[in-house]
Amino acid sequence: MIYLVVVLISISVVLLVMGVGAAVTGQGRVVRQRLDRIRTGDISREAEARRRRTERRESLQGMLEALADRMGREESPRYRGVRSQLLQAGYRGTNMVGTYLAVRVLLMAGLGFLGLLVAALFAPDASLRLLAIIFFGLLGWMLPFMVLKRKIAARKRELQRGLADALDIMVVCVEAGLGVNQALIRVAEEMDRVNPAISDELTMVTLEMRAGTPRSDALKNMAARTENEDIRSWANMMIQTDRFGTSIADSLRIHSDTLRDKRHQRAQEAAAKLTVKMIIPLVLFVFPAMFIVVLGPVMIMMIQTFGDM
Repeated sequence: MIYLVVVLISISVVLLVMGVGAAVTGQGRVVRQRLDRIRTGDISREAEARRRRTERRESLQGMLEALADRMGREESPRYRGVRSQLLQAGYRGTNMVGTYLAVRVLLMAGLGFLGLLVAALFAPDASLRLLAIIFFGLLGWMLPFMVLKRKIAARKRELQRGLADALDIMVVCVEAGLGVNQALIRVAEEMDRVNPAISDELTMVTLEMRAGTPRSDALKNMAARTENEDIRSWANMMIQTDRFGTSIADSLRIHSDTLRDKRHQRAQEAAAKLTVKMIIPLVLFVFPAMFIVVLGPVMIMMIQTFGDM
């Protein structure tokens, strides 16, 4: 038994020494490679390539910002409409409207040029080339708009899903003795991993309140940014509660139950619409296949029978 223990300890010591030696050897190899690269000038070449990439990126960003400044500098109704849509999608940059319009223009020009190349290869007629350029150009102009619409719809659904849970956490915070402002901060922190959209909006509300904006105005701004009916009703409820001095916890609990009932009703409505939506794929894809499977053998037998006659 003692001999076995001594053998195991010896093997462990040998393996430890071999591991330490390998680590030291690997570190020495890395140092030698680093020194060799410094001698041969590879480090300087890597630094130069990295500097060039940084310069190209900054140049492209500067060109995009210059084009954005030219396109989005006027406070027109269209400008305000695009800014409202970007806010609904969660984009709050200082020059996001101009950047968005610049991206649309650049994408339209790029896809238009791509359409010209494709038409030059596959369409000998000049009219077909013109149609291809117009089609690809319109596609490039409309593609960012369609992506933005999908982002807005997805963010609204995320806000609707997370608002009831956020109100439940807020009820717990208020009943535990926190003030409304501290409860909003706590809810924003807790909802960060579960629902980033609602956490982002509540964080913006808390930042506005820290900057001196009254809570009612901050909630109104949140409702205007999101243009979500549930958030607008919650903001109005909070404002009325502050105005009339009613219980915050009771109001939040009742409103949370109301939101859950609305979410249940939306699910029932979507389930009721599913039957009508399934008619089109059934008629176009399922019924023809069923008719072929059921009536196909009968038609073959009939053809064979009348063919023999």
